[in-house]
Amino acid sequence: MFSEIVQPRFSETDALGHINNTVFAVWFEGARTALFRIFTPELNLKQWPLIIARVTIDYHAQTQYGEPVEIRTFISRLGGSSFDVYQQAWQNGIKCATGTTVMVQFDYQQQQARPLTAQQKTALSEHLFEPADR
Repeated sequence: MFSEIVQPRFSETDALGHINNTVFAVWFEGARTALFRIFTPELNLKQWPLIIARVTIDYHAQTQYGEPVEIRTFISRLGGSSFDVYQQAWQNGIKCATGTTVMVQFDYQQQQARPLTAQQKTALSEHLFEPADR
């Protein structure tokens, strides 16, 4: 599991006073940086090998301004050229949101998916989601 602490900004609140639902997609993307380094250690955009095929987010509780949020990032599925990134947002011991992003290793020149290497699968499998992490 990767873990990152996010400090909610006042600008991320909405008219109801809690963190806006659209913010979680941004927080989740930011918390995938360590995972991106498995594919491109320097985060070189000219050699970027990943695309997003799908994003889903479920909301479980309100998230408030002024308290840190922990983003936990796991791998929940490994395929031939794709994998699922499962993420959780926790604030004050409460799971506030979960999300799954389907990522595909992609060859932009060939315009097609490229298989994950054994080394990539090994690195990703070190972060597999366990039901005890719920």
